Amino acid sequence: MDALEECHKAEFLKKAMGMCNFEKDELTKCIHAQRTEDAKARIRISREKQKAMQERQKKREEELYGKNGYLKKVIELEAQKRQ
Repeated sequence: MDALEECHKAEFLKKAMGMCNFEKDELTKCIHAQRTEDAKARIRISREKQKAMQERQKKREEELYGKNGYLKKVIELEAQKRQ
């Protein structure tokens, strides 16, 4: 960033003629790399949270309906018989 600002401050003609393009390209690459790293970190954190939430949900269902949802299946079968 500093290199691009220095190039722009040095001479207007350099800026107008595109002589600062190398600095601009390097800055763009750096910003892109940082953005992709941040996105990967956010995705990883989101997946960890989602996995933890699914585990909590599964634990709650096992507490409520028993292992593999046995009680839930029995209730559904009874409901089907009544219809």
